[in-house]
Order: sequence, then structure tokens, then C-alpha cells
Amino acid sequence: MARSLTGKVALVTGASSGIGWELGRQLAAEGCKVALVARRVEQLAELAAVIARAGGSAEAVPADVGDRAQVEAAFAATKAKFGPVDLVIANAGIGRATLRDPVNMTDVEETFRINLMGTVYALSAALPEMLARKSGHLVAVSSLAGYTGLPSESAYCASKAAVNVYLDGLRRHLRGTGVLVTTLCPGFVKTPMTEKNEHPMPQVMTAEYAARRMIRAIRAGKKVYNFPWLLTRLVKLSGWAPDAVVNWMMGDYDALAQKSIAERRNEPGS
Repeated sequence: MARSLTGKVALVTGASSGIGWELGRQLAAEGCKVALVARRVEQLAELAAVIARAGGSAEAVPADVGDRAQVEAAFAATKAKFGPVDLVIANAGIGRATLRDPVNMTDVEETFRINLMGTVYALSAALPEMLARKSGHLVAVSSLAGYTGLPSESAYCASKAAVNVYLDGLRRHLRGTGVLVTTLCPGFVKTPMTEKNEHPMPQVMTAEYAARRMIRAIRAGKKVYNFPWLLTRLVKLSGWAPDAVVNWMMGDYDALAQKSIAERRNEPGS
């Protein structure tokens, strides 16, 4: 049976755009008091204003999720404003292609710092008080990419696979404590992170639609929620397919990924 989120204190990381923006907006519409966490202060303030105009309650809490001290400070600020956090959605993430020769090590390290450690920091910061109250919900936005390895996406896929396994272990570890754990694994979502993709994105979803399905899964207390269903099947089948078949399906994805990185490096101020 779906649970009500009305009156809950929710903290969403990566709330300055894309899925995080929509999660924050829709949770506020559900009656949550929402802490909006990300690095970009102006975008957070804009979303907080949007929520306030709609009659909701939100607070912009700037922080870099890859910095444990900043994450813990964000939770302290949220508690001071709204009270203890009931729902954490560790959504912040980056997607950077992995080059072949030479490996772009800085991007690889940053991918794991944000995607994996940012998730661990956020969930761990909330856990002690949730255990003390014997209630709470820990959620991470992972990806269907965590179920397989794709050319030029080694770091991204591996970081999401690590999130999936970390959440599996955490969920089993917290059995009987009253603290729920949910892993959300969407497919392609139209966000600023994916808008430059030149490769095909089958069954691509809007951020608004993806967030709506995620919140439905959270209310239902799902353990793991993979969607959309057809892409989920294709991704899991790819794990059994020969490498030659996967490479054929991906086509010139490697060349496109390397082009994307070259363009980002040549941007002003990079």
C-alpha cells in the first residue's frame, strides 16, 4: 500500500537541474518540506522560489556532495530549518565518457567521487538519527547502466554498479530497523547531462515523467525499481550477449564519446 509523504522532511541532492529539480518540485507538491542540495546556488534559489509560489516549503542548501563535511553540514542546516530528515534521495551524479588512450583519470576519479561517494556520504549522514527513531527512507538514484559495461562508459557504469551493490548490502543490513532502502534505476532521461548525447537514447523520458515514477516507487517502498521495462530487459540481456554484438549495437559510440570530451575540454574556462 502506498504511503503518504505529506509532512515528511525530504533532502534531495543534485537538485539544481534535471531529475533532482523535478524530484524536489514534486515532493514539495506532495506536501514534503524539502531541502534542495547542490553546488549551484542560483539554480537552487530559483527552484525554492518556484516551490514557494506553488504553496510548498523548500530551502536551498548549497553543498558539494563529494565533500563529506559539506554534506554533513547540509544535514545539520536542514534539521535546524525543518527538523530531522525522514527521506533522503541521493540523486547527484555526473556522466563523463572514459577515454581509451590515455585514460582521462581525473574524470574517472571525479565520477566515482560524485556518483558513489556522494551517495555514501548523503545516506550515511542521515542514518544515525533514522536508526535512533526507528524510521526513515534512504533512496539512491542509480541507473540501468549499472547492470552492464558499455564502451566509453566504463567509469560511469562501474560507479552505478557500485551504488547498486552498496544499496543492496545496506538494505539487507538494515532489515528490522525500521529504515527502508530503495534503489532507483532509470534508463535514458532528458536532462542537461544527456542533452549533448549524439548516440541513440531508446525510450528516453522527460525528467518530469521519470521523477513522477520514482516518487511512486518511493511511496510504495520498492526495494529496487528498474524502468522503463523494455529497456531494462534489453540492458540485462546485453550482459549475456557476445562482446561483438554489444559493440555492433553501440556503433560509433566510442568516437562520439571522445568527441564530446574534446569539445568539453575546448570550452572557454575549461
